[in-house]
Amino acid sequence: QVQLVESGGGLVQAGGSLRLSCAASGGTFSSYGWFRQAPGKEREFVAAITWSGGSTYYTDSVKGRFTISRDNAKNTVFLQMNSLKPEDTAVYYCAVSGGGVRDIRNYDYWGQGTQVTVSS
Repeated sequence: QVQLVESGGGLVQAGGSLRLSCAASGGTFSSYGWFRQAPGKEREFVAAITWSGGSTYYTDSVKGRFTISRDNAKNTVFLQMNSLKPEDTAVYYCAVSGGGVRDIRNYDYWGQGTQVTVSS
């Protein structure tokens, strides 16, 4: 059974950093992604990485500030978030896809989410 467990969320001041982790079990997948959902908003794509080649993808608003990476041996994906802004406040979800990386419909399994709050 596939299980994704996120950790690393918390409260941080604007300009600060957090590192999210997503430990996967029960299989390996083509792509691993991070999404976020702010109150009253739809869940949106943040970043993704392909498992084999390590290609990375980001939404424009986090480029240059967030970095996605993976540890193949541990089947774990990370999201390093720097220069955080209040608008980054959301619940962050890890997910896995067997296909495309940006379309939420391609993601089959999801973690429970971890709260990230950035104060101004």
